[in-house]
Amino acid sequence: MALSAQKWLWMADRNTEALAKLFDDKAIFVHMSRTMTKPQELEVIRTGNIQYQRADIKEVSARFIGDTAIVLSRIELHAIVGGNVAVNPFSVTETYVKVGSEWKLGALAFSRLSTPS
Repeated sequence: MALSAQKWLWMADRNTEALAKLFDDKAIFVHMSRTMTKPQELEVIRTGNIQYQRADIKEVSARFIGDTAIVLSRIELHAIVGGNVAVNPFSVTETYVKVGSEWKLGALAFSRLSTPS
């Protein structure tokens, strides 16, 4: 859960170097409008096409299955998307896999909630 919280900060800071180390090469990112690969997600963050400003974490939990951690969060995401300010409530599912001694993000999926938190 701490790594997930740190990831939101790296995304807001556009720290693509740290994110590149965290994201597994086979990672997928499911957004409201499309699914992206690791290089695509990093490029969107680097260029500011999506500017993550902050994620207000309302609730978070983690479940472990062997060397896999599933982090479920309910957040209010503040971002600028295509030049437009966007504040949306999301349920976010992150899947982390332990590779050697490091946790790697394998999947990040946003599900927009129909009502605010």
